[in-house]
Amino acid sequence: MTDPGSLTLTATRARAGLDARRGIVRLHAEALTALDLRPGDPVAITGRRTTTAIALAADRYASRRALYADDLTLGNIGARDGDPVRLGPADLAAADRVVLSGPASAVAVVDPDTLRLALLSKVVGEGDDVSLLPIELGDAQREIVAATRRTLNNTLGMGWTTMVLNVVESAPARGAMITADTRVEWEQEVRAAVGPGDLPAAPAERMPPSYGGAAAAARPRAESREPLAPARAPEAVPGIAPIPYEELAGARIPAEELRELLDLGFNHREVLKVVGTDMALGVLVSGPSGAGKATIVRSVAAAVGAAVSEVSGSDLAALEANAAADRLRAAVAALAVPGVLLVRGVEHLAPAGKRTPLGTVFSRMVEEVLGDEGLGEAGKHAVVCTAARVEDVDAGLRSRLEHEVVVPMPDADARRDLLVYFTRGMKVAEDVKLESVAHRAPGYVASDLAVMVREAGVRAAMRAKGGGATALQRDDFDGALESVRPTSMAGDSVELGGLTLDDVGGMEDLKQTLTETVLWPLTYPDAFTRLGIEAPRGILLYGPPGCGKTYIVRAVAGEGHANVLSVKGSELLNKWVGESEKNVRELFRRARQASPTLMFFDELDALAPVRGGGTDGGTADRVVAALLTELDGAESLRDVVVVGATNRPDMIDPALLRPGRLERLVYVPPPDAHGRADILRANAKNVPFADDVDLDAVADELWLYSAADCAALVREAALTAMRESLDASVVTASHVGQAMERVRPSLDPEQLEYLENYARNREG
Repeated sequence: MTDPGSLTLTATRARAGLDARRGIVRLHAEALTALDLRPGDPVAITGRRTTTAIALAADRYASRRALYADDLTLGNIGARDGDPVRLGPADLAAADRVVLSGPASAVAVVDPDTLRLALLSKVVGEGDDVSLLPIELGDAQREIVAATRRTLNNTLGMGWTTMVLNVVESAPARGAMITADTRVEWEQEVRAAVGPGDLPAAPAERMPPSYGGAAAAARPRAESREPLAPARAPEAVPGIAPIPYEELAGARIPAEELRELLDLGFNHREVLKVVGTDMALGVLVSGPSGAGKATIVRSVAAAVGAAVSEVSGSDLAALEANAAADRLRAAVAALAVPGVLLVRGVEHLAPAGKRTPLGTVFSRMVEEVLGDEGLGEAGKHAVVCTAARVEDVDAGLRSRLEHEVVVPMPDADARRDLLVYFTRGMKVAEDVKLESVAHRAPGYVASDLAVMVREAGVRAAMRAKGGGATALQRDDFDGALESVRPTSMAGDSVELGGLTLDDVGGMEDLKQTLTETVLWPLTYPDAFTRLGIEAPRGILLYGPPGCGKTYIVRAVAGEGHANVLSVKGSELLNKWVGESEKNVRELFRRARQASPTLMFFDELDALAPVRGGGTDGGTADRVVAALLTELDGAESLRDVVVVGATNRPDMIDPALLRPGRLERLVYVPPPDAHGRADILRANAKNVPFADDVDLDAVADELWLYSAADCAALVREAALTAMRESLDASVVTASHVGQAMERVRPSLDPEQLEYLENYARNREG
């Protein structure tokens, strides 16, 4: 309690639910009573900033000292999970006017009426982020919500459910509820209509020096607020000054390649005449998102004395065709001499396999700029386009962009150079080794490292606020590495949770095999080269379900600081001919980019069954063939190890189990009594067992219990104690006994016998 009518609670990240990202928070019933609030009343929440939300009652098991809020609300109050926040009653007023900024794709197709209906009954304030997810209203307005959902689905696809807007202006400034009479507007359209001077400028966000895609990753709102007037000539990108060429970090080779091309084309065309040839300055720069492609182009252009006129392919693709063509013409008209037309994300403008009117217009403009067919003056202008994957760019446009420059994923040395660059204006403790941090960040591109450094800086600032050290410490980088995941692994990475092989009890032979087969190729690739042998390509773990195959893979990956790609069969298999094989190729391409990488195929028998016996039109057979091609292909799998897991090894196509592929088959047996005791202790390290609980004796009774069963037993014992009393402080032997009656063993003796015989036959 801080003052009458307010409470200080702990901000707690709420699980995704029906009220997530809808401006709703949940409190224990006693907290609502202390604040004199009823469910549905507004509440003012203050962290580093203040916002207003609708308070509802949490379930009866919720903590009395917690504020349960989603990620959007936590961001609006500037708090993290576990931070203290102050709550108090709030006043609401009907909003007269709300101005929002958002992605260009939404501004182009969502009209203000639909926007108002999507935000109906939400409470907003200036500076807040808000989602398009509508609040579930009463029966009388339920049809309005359903119609709004259908409209957003038809105009934006399912992407609208994750779209975030920003409240630029609202009247009143805080606690404004959007009603049917509220005038809701897009900031971009307001600026285009009345001019930028009539709207308040958005506050600049403080952030560390940016490199490459880091600017976009760190400042999503700044880009979304750019006006979309069709004929506006491009200007210098706000807040992004070209990095001096000498200071470029992490991508010197592609930068030098691009500099040679532009310098020859702009400044030394006489050399081309002497040789008797000519060149067009059309360049396609490809590389993973956030690798710094646009930053390299800006720096190289400045180094050769050329000005840059810049447009975004994704922004143009969101515009109506005529407006986008006008924007393109304005960009071309603004080209200086010499000048570079930089098109970011050209795959959105001219996608592969899909001829669009806008793509045709752009291809024609490229011809004009580069001087083809006498339409332009060769050597005066260059067109440089960036794309994440060259395969996604229209083949006709690629033929006009004669030169291709590839920006690779940064290796350990490049990541170290980038970290040195990002921390050059920060205090770093002497015991912090940036080489070690770089080694622990495989798969991180420039933007990931920039965000990670910023996160470490925020942690240092929070410590310094309390009187602690101001320099970046190792703990700051450790925490930042845990919270910032590489974008190259988005959606497919496995949460390691700090696991290492030391956390795996017993199974010494298995750990040694995995160390040799998985860790050595990832950690000591040069040793294999020195001895003139190839590292093993992969390994197959087989054993009964629930016995820790996935767990030990996580431990191996944590030991080797490797990225982990978790492969889901549902994402690879596709009924359309050629799509499944394409997904396999894309998966291995990503693995090579993010190396060192451990690719984990769980339930491999469902993804790669024996060929010739399926009824799916040959889809599974083609997937197996694609896997064999990638494992045996001409393109090296250096620093990539494939690990499969199954409980039916006999159903996997035998070709995958031959030498050079998944050549090591390792049996993961169920835990014995000693192993079960270790598992019980590991899961019970935070459970207050009474003195009468003997885990070794309990483990002796758990025959046919898998590792997952043992973990479930500990959990059920604690829940049994809670059922007796929510104030229970210990778990007794009686609770464990009752849990054993509820949690039954899941292992099948016949399956165990079959797998053990299979293992003996393989070893024999």
